[in-house]
Amino acid sequence: MRLAVAQIISSADPAANLELIRDYATQAKAAGAELVVFPEAAMRAFGNSLTDVAEPLDGPWAEKVRALSKELDIAIVAGMFTPGKDGRVRNTLLVTGPGVDTSYDKVHLFDAFGFQESRTVDPGTSPVTFEISGTVFGLATCYDVRFPALFTANARAGAQVNIVCASWGAGEGKAEQWDLLVRARALDSTTFVVACGQGDPETTGAGPAGTAPTGIGHSAVITPLGSAVAALGGKPELAVVDIDPSTVDEVRTKLPVLANARQF
Repeated sequence: MRLAVAQIISSADPAANLELIRDYATQAKAAGAELVVFPEAAMRAFGNSLTDVAEPLDGPWAEKVRALSKELDIAIVAGMFTPGKDGRVRNTLLVTGPGVDTSYDKVHLFDAFGFQESRTVDPGTSPVTFEISGTVFGLATCYDVRFPALFTANARAGAQVNIVCASWGAGEGKAEQWDLLVRARALDSTTFVVACGQGDPETTGAGPAGTAPTGIGHSAVITPLGSAVAALGGKPELAVVDIDPSTVDEVRTKLPVLANARQF
């Protein structure tokens, strides 16, 4: 399977971000990708109000992503915001494409490193998997990557690939933690991990928006044995990668961590 990782830098303008998605999805399709993955908060960058852009999954922003997916005949994963409880929003991944239309609401909220996502975001409750061309994908968002159980749950539900969409917070040691975590989750779950983060705003001359996690880049595609087949820097970039999901069964025969796991 050929897939693409679109490491963009979102702005406060959802319409401009749709044009970014169009640009990168068009490039991905031209390169032969069946799926293009965009980061968390592709609809609007963190550090801006989320409640005034949040809309249902059948709202105008999501419908435009669906129309683009249909026009280009490519599956798209992109982070958006949907209405939640108590005036909060949900941090949602929209998945749309040929034969697939689903979504995932971020389960683990980023109440860490001085940021409190739970003040404005209502958590999801359930893992989500979907299938494209016989390959099963699991979904995760940013802080979720610190929680192995979600990745192994997706794997036990059939996932051969786990997608992580992020807008990672900057700070001392944070890039090293991201790199370590995406590799570890591949090994925990014996899945490919497609980790797509927002690019680093500082690479384009804009600084981070206060304490908001606005991205550091370092998107990557990791094999089930923890090797990187693609690893990006901080700048906006499109990576197109071929993976072979059929190798997952072979890896799980050699490294049966899912079969050997015990519950305590």
